[in-house]
Amino acid sequence: MNRFDGRKILITGAGSGIGQATVVRLLREGGDVVAADISEKGLEKTRALAAEDGTDARLALVTADISDEESVRQRIGGAIEGLGGLDVLVNAAGILDSRHTETMTLKFWNRIIGVNLTGTFLMTRQALPALLAGGKGVVVNFSSTSASFAHPYMAAYAATKGGIQSFTHAIASEYSKRGLRAVCVAPGSIASGMTHNPGLPEDTDYSLLAKLSPALGEGFAGPETVAGAIAMLACDDGAFITGTELRIDGGTHM
Repeated sequence: MNRFDGRKILITGAGSGIGQATVVRLLREGGDVVAADISEKGLEKTRALAAEDGTDARLALVTADISDEESVRQRIGGAIEGLGGLDVLVNAAGILDSRHTETMTLKFWNRIIGVNLTGTFLMTRQALPALLAGGKGVVVNFSSTSASFAHPYMAAYAATKGGIQSFTHAIASEYSKRGLRAVCVAPGSIASGMTHNPGLPEDTDYSLLAKLSPALGEGFAGPETVAGAIAMLACDDGAFITGTELRIDGGTHM
């Protein structure tokens, strides 16, 4: 079922994890995809996965730093121009690091905010004219279960994800009459490079993390679990879904 035939899609964080899995999934469903990431090596791995599927002819790669306004303007702007328009933006890029809040430096805080929250804003602002021009644009942003549930040592990360949820609600309302849909996915208990090494302090009290285990399955799920949900939200099957979040965590936070 090719739900994305003729759809032009831009996915950030596409060199690894959920972003990479989403590229693979939407290519399989017929989309024309630009995969963006700061890591050229990661993007080459994404290209190799697409080649294995025989879908790489519909894949373009762009190296960009989403936290840098000029990089987004030039690199992402050029990629959208190369696509000849845009139907779907998936803002999957993000970073996770952990600290005791009382020892968190402003530099640390600003780095997390800059990539996760400001990067989502810069990408969305750059993409909006093209998304609105088509009359049925979709933005899929990445929140997290940390936006609504306590994840110790991750105050900066949680703040960005709460901000992304609020930002998504705002643009969903602002542009609804122009046909734009904006939704969030809120992953939790998903296996990726980010969750494999979240940078927890050496003296972490693991009893505070005891509830971070999914009810379904025998451990964390793979990133393709989230990619499938994004495919539903971004295609016409999700046509009546906007201004909300979909939590994907295997029941960790029931």
